[in-house]
Amino acid sequence: MISITGLHASYEGAEILHGISAAFPEGKISVLMGPNGCGKSTTLRSLIRLVPETSGDIRLEGRALAEFSQQELARRIAYLPQSRNVPDITVERLVMHGRFPYLSYPRRYRREDYEKVAQALAWVGLSELAGRKMENLSGGQRQKAYLAMALAQDTDVILMDEPTTFLDIKNQFEMLDRARALADGGKTVIMILHDFEAILHYADHAVLLAEGRVLAAGGALEVLRSEEVKQAFHVTPRFYETEDGLHCYVQP
Repeated sequence: MISITGLHASYEGAEILHGISAAFPEGKISVLMGPNGCGKSTTLRSLIRLVPETSGDIRLEGRALAEFSQQELARRIAYLPQSRNVPDITVERLVMHGRFPYLSYPRRYRREDYEKVAQALAWVGLSELAGRKMENLSGGQRQKAYLAMALAQDTDVILMDEPTTFLDIKNQFEMLDRARALADGGKTVIMILHDFEAILHYADHAVLLAEGRVLAAGGALEVLRSEEVKQAFHVTPRFYETEDGLHCYVQP
């Protein structure tokens, strides 16, 4: 369980989060949702101390985040950012970066490290591309490679900042399916998503932010149906049933 209580956080001198509180259950997919600029990415980055809190409390399994060393925290939480440079290295070498929290300097990879990397590449379906340069991959393949790096980090918690951005429809579904499989396998997944239909079908839990404050939190469907969603986005979600289950579209 990750919990946030009364969190204030600033970026470049401006306060972005104004005393937010939220909890993210273990082994579930939690979604941070809200309009652009509302503090979603800042919240996610606060969970790995990339944005330090100015006041408030963040706890991982009841222990204050400030008590973790950076290396210890990297063994507990992996982070998949939204935008990344494309390094001039092979896929395997990139994924090996996920093992850095377990190595001393100078880095000497162990059999366990190579095994974790091989398992991560196989899980995302990139084993055959392990020797290919990152710059020669498609956007979807690159996203899989970065996910493999996060998996090689072997953490219980994975943070994903808009993991479907810039992906085509097929790769969007593949990424969300993999996130679902990770949660079903016991990992805690916290991601930022904008698509209401995707939130409805993939998220267990949702936290709605607006202007750096929490407007609503709870089950994904409960939050999507809340009046606060209409206030935050200035749209009205509509729900309808088919033989495939419940669906959602947005009406201005």
